[in-house]
Amino acid sequence: MDIEVTPDVFRLAEVFTISRGSRTEARVLTVRLSDAGVTGWGECVPYARYDETLESVTEEILGLPSALSRAALYDLLPAGAARNAVDCALWDLEAKRAGRRVWELAGLARPGPEITAYTLSLDTPDKMRAQAAKHAHRPLLKIKLGTPDDMARLEAVRAGAPEARIIIDANEGWSAEVYADLAPHLVRLGVALVEQPLPAGEDEALIGIDRPVPVCADESCHDRDSLKHLRGKYDVVNVKLDKTGGLTEALALRDAARAEGYDVMVGCMVGSSLAMAPATLVAQGALVTDLDGPLLLAEDRPEPLLFDDKGVHPPQAALWG
Repeated sequence: MDIEVTPDVFRLAEVFTISRGSRTEARVLTVRLSDAGVTGWGECVPYARYDETLESVTEEILGLPSALSRAALYDLLPAGAARNAVDCALWDLEAKRAGRRVWELAGLARPGPEITAYTLSLDTPDKMRAQAAKHAHRPLLKIKLGTPDDMARLEAVRAGAPEARIIIDANEGWSAEVYADLAPHLVRLGVALVEQPLPAGEDEALIGIDRPVPVCADESCHDRDSLKHLRGKYDVVNVKLDKTGGLTEALALRDAARAEGYDVMVGCMVGSSLAMAPATLVAQGALVTDLDGPLLLAEDRPEPLLFDDKGVHPPQAALWG
């Protein structure tokens, strides 16, 4: 099997800002696995928060043996971006060899569209109100917070989009006290979910506190092994393929989380339709789907995912799977 890794850059439609910084483009890695004239592909987004770079992830992938399988991959690479791209490429390769869709190979029901969140970039309250008004037709908006001016921004977004469902990503920027202080206002403003309010590793303070707005583990949850550390702290887990290390573990984490009583959110990094395609299978029936990466881009892959008023649709075979 031949392994090819290429860096790709996708321009964003607008500058995208969160509490950790701003960006004007999405930098991803594309992995192609070729065997006997058939090529499967996948995409990952290395994330500095987890000490990943384009270079380090490329090195991990190119260090793999030429004889690969999804089962063997889990002994060769840890959960993370490198394993994600390779795992998804292996699924795509297997589907093309078999002439079947990935969901058939995985024993899943035929997937349908899922309503996805649309993320508003962090900005001044006035500009965020304008953003919210522009996207008020969308049923679910996501706000990146984690700053001292969070309430002003949240009030502005609610004023701009009075009917939309709202979820918040605090990006590890709050404390338990801040969450407790803000919770009544979050309820008043109709916030449906708060992602990762406390830093991962410092979230013991969530145990035992009243959570009138459900709290979702993002940075605190990577794969099934993470679940034992979440009990009593979280109500929802955010499944991202770049954290789980691929579709295989993402499906397993989703099912294990539900079995332990958690609701499930399916999220993404900012990437192309190729990165979102496998995640649409995981998102079936999720409490929250957040696969808006392609909506933030000025350019995308050929045969991109379809987004319409029904949500994000599963990929066509020409894209992936």
